[in-house]
Amino acid sequence: MALPARLRYTHWLHAEMPSKRPLRVAGEVAGYALVYILCAMLFGRVLAWVGGYLVGITGADLFGALMVNWLALQTCTDGLGLADLGLLWNRWSADNLAFGLFGGMGAACLVLAPPLLFRAARIGATPGDQPGWSAIVAVGLMLAAGSAGEEICFRGYAFQTLLANYGAFATIIPVGVIFALLHAGNPNATTFGIVNTAGFGILFGFAYWRSRDLWLPIGLHFGWNFTLPLFGANVSGLRIKITGYEMSWSAGTLWSGGAYGPEASVLTSAVLLALLAYLWKAPIRRQLSRITDPPVESPLQGSMAPPAQRPA
Repeated sequence: MALPARLRYTHWLHAEMPSKRPLRVAGEVAGYALVYILCAMLFGRVLAWVGGYLVGITGADLFGALMVNWLALQTCTDGLGLADLGLLWNRWSADNLAFGLFGGMGAACLVLAPPLLFRAARIGATPGDQPGWSAIVAVGLMLAAGSAGEEICFRGYAFQTLLANYGAFATIIPVGVIFALLHAGNPNATTFGIVNTAGFGILFGFAYWRSRDLWLPIGLHFGWNFTLPLFGANVSGLRIKITGYEMSWSAGTLWSGGAYGPEASVLTSAVLLALLAYLWKAPIRRQLSRITDPPVESPLQGSMAPPAQRPA
C-alpha cells in the first residue's frame, strides 16, 4: 500500500543510510584528500605552464576534483558515476543553478552597492587594463571552472560520505572550516577574511544539504566570484582584471576588507546572514542522492523525483 505523498516525502527526508565503519570512512576521506592534493599539484603545474597562473589554479581545482571523485566512485561504490555526486542535469538542476546564481550575485551586490551609494567607495578606470569581450568571457569561464572545481571537491564524495554517516552538523561545519583554512595561503589573507570564508564554506555545505545537488552551491560560488571583479574588487586576495575598472575605498579596512577584498569586510559578515535566510526560504528543488539518501521505492520516485528521473 502506497503512503500519502507527504508521508512518503517525510520518510525519504529523514531516513538514514546504513553507516559505514568509522575506520573505513576515515580511510576513504584521507585517501580522497591525498589523491586530490596530488592531482591538483600535477594539473596545476601543467596548466600554469600552458595558460598562466589563473588557468593553473582554476583548472587544477576542476580537473583535480573530477579525477579524485571519479576514482573514489570507482573504488568505493558499486558503479556510481560523476552524475551521482549531484551533477545530473535536469529541469530541477537548472532551477537550483539559477537560485544559486541569483543568491551569489545578489549577495555581492548587497556588499558593494551601499558603499558606492554612500560614497565610501568609488569605481575608477585603470587605463593600463582594458580587456576586450574575449578576455571577459575567458576569465568568466576560468572562474566558473574554479568555482565548480572547489564545490565538486569540498561537497563531493568525501563530504557526502561524511554527511550520510555522521549527519549535517558534524559534516557541514568542519568541512566549511577546512575550506576556509585552505584559503589562508592566498595573498593578503587576514583572520577576519578567513572567518568570513568559513561562513561561505558552511553556507555552500548547507546549500548542498538543502538541494542534494551541486548546482546550487556552484551557482552561489560562481555568482559571488564573478560579480566582485565586475565591480573591480579583489576576490580572496586575488586581483582579477575583467572590466578595466577598479574599486577604491575611502572607508577603513573593516568595511573594505583591505587587499584581501570584500570577503574580509564586516559588510560580508552581515550579508552572510541574509544569504542564509535566502537559502532557508527559497523554493530549492530537493533532488535524490544515491550517496546520501537511502534506496527509494517506485511510488516515491514517481512523486518526488525530478522530471528527468521519473519513471515513464
